[in-house]
Amino acid sequence: MSKLGQRALNANNAGPVEQRVAKMGRNDACWCGSGKKYKACHAAFDDRIRKLKLEGHIVPEHDIIKTPAQIEKIKESCKVNIAILDEIEKKICVGMPTSAIDDIVVRITKEAGAIAAPLDYEGYPYSVCTSVNSQVCHGFPSPDVILKDGDIVNVDCSTILDGYFSDSSRMFCIGNVDPEAKRLVDVTREAVYEGLKATKPWGYLGDMGQAVHDHCYDNGYTVVREIGGHGVGLEFHEEPWVGYHSKRGEEMLLVPGMIFTIEPMVNMGKEDIYIDDKNNWEVYTKDGKLSAQWEIMVLVTEDGTEVLCW
Repeated sequence: MSKLGQRALNANNAGPVEQRVAKMGRNDACWCGSGKKYKACHAAFDDRIRKLKLEGHIVPEHDIIKTPAQIEKIKESCKVNIAILDEIEKKICVGMPTSAIDDIVVRITKEAGAIAAPLDYEGYPYSVCTSVNSQVCHGFPSPDVILKDGDIVNVDCSTILDGYFSDSSRMFCIGNVDPEAKRLVDVTREAVYEGLKATKPWGYLGDMGQAVHDHCYDNGYTVVREIGGHGVGLEFHEEPWVGYHSKRGEEMLLVPGMIFTIEPMVNMGKEDIYIDDKNNWEVYTKDGKLSAQWEIMVLVTEDGTEVLCW
């Protein structure tokens, strides 16, 4: 589920986790839970981050850097999220009301002993988002919205399992889709994976953002500015904000243990959007043209990345 608005991380104020790390002795057990002494585990890692912070870079706070134990729990949540979208992929078809997609999410989530993260999140009234054609995101499932031949639809699913969060979305082409609509869907997915290729440990979030941006605009599309991806795992929406109008070498430093979503909303027409003033949730393209979105959940590793959820 996408994140509205941008909350930049204050790189100058140390939080409680950073204060605790600053007091850590080199022979103390490392904060990551490895059982190793700090000096043999994350001391050099923290020193590298501090140096880059002093150089003026935006760096992650420790509370968004996941430990190995946390990552394993997050992966279990991701398995449920993937299973839900796999089931929807099998069932989605012409003539299906989008409320039936919500029913699938409710059923599988319950069977897994999990919780649908969108339900009641800041008042959101459903367990999933179903955004059809010119809906950019946060579309309400409804018995009155019947999928028609030629529609494109984004299904955005987010799961909580044992307190750990996962989040991903897929596009579905319903029946015989116009070639131009299919191209939009395909290019949007390509852009996500161009962003993934540009995501590297000790690189910058802007590296990913520019890769996504350039692929979309080179293909004649635009990318929504106001809504983007987000950190995820211990909370539904964590830092960093993930936008796609950024520049290489800018924005937050990427370090092993960070998890965030890559989920550009790509428009066939202009980038301008509006929010339905009746429910303050559903987002549409202002010009009424099609929009597409794919979302993956990415872990930064020591030597690259791992896609946890898709």
